[in-house]
Amino acid sequence: MEKIESVQNKKIKWLVRLKNARRRRADGVVVAEGVRLVEMATEAGWGMRLCLVTAEAVREVRVQRIVARLTELGCPLYEVTSEVYRKVSDTDTPQGILLAVEERCADLATLASQTDMLVVVLDGVQDPGNAGTIVRTADAAGADAVLCLEDTIDVFCSKAVRASMGSVFHVPIIRNVSREALRVFLQRGRIRLLAADLDRAAQPYYAADYSGGVALAFGNEGNGVSDEIRRMAQKRLFIPMFGKAESLNVSTAATLLLYEAVGVRRGFRRHCQ
Repeated sequence: MEKIESVQNKKIKWLVRLKNARRRRADGVVVAEGVRLVEMATEAGWGMRLCLVTAEAVREVRVQRIVARLTELGCPLYEVTSEVYRKVSDTDTPQGILLAVEERCADLATLASQTDMLVVVLDGVQDPGNAGTIVRTADAAGADAVLCLEDTIDVFCSKAVRASMGSVFHVPIIRNVSREALRVFLQRGRIRLLAADLDRAAQPYYAADYSGGVALAFGNEGNGVSDEIRRMAQKRLFIPMFGKAESLNVSTAATLLLYEAVGVRRGFRRHCQ
């Protein structure tokens, strides 16, 4: 394993530049940092650029297994000093292993060929923790894809990747989807759009029809779904508040709706009228 001991090394400078969201997107790279995320990224089968590991980390048996697997897969591996690793790390408590992989996005046209899909739509979600958590929930619930509209946070940024606990490497994700492209996709796939809304006049989420092709839309933390998505939706869904809270966090709302949908679709819950 080649050693890197200087922060002036070209590979280290490149990784540091990837902390800039625009540069990272331009290079088409996703960074997985930490033992569990690197494990998940390794097994996802995405193209690998390089992996950094510290001498301290590689003493751990679990890290040794990762290194052995990455070696089998032909991933370039570099041992770095703790000082060099801290330069590229984006976490408060670095675990000493980082993997850069090539970004892989799903294709909207290919996705449209499937039937009876359950799809998540992120409409202006801005907090990376919320976005990553929703991706994680979508993965756990068995959703077929996550569509991120143009004004949504990049779910491949480091904070969102960590919040997803690696689910960004499992569930198909499509970024920068225009609302017009979404409309065409829904029409072609015969998918009904159901939008989570703060309007108490909307239909209670537990009374909705989740059968067939369904897309669940979740909006901005402060403003909810956009007016265009409200107009596009077949139904707007409301989560009743029985206490004094005005609303739920968007990732919590997504969990409730996704698992309600999955329960009905899999026959665990009866559809309520």
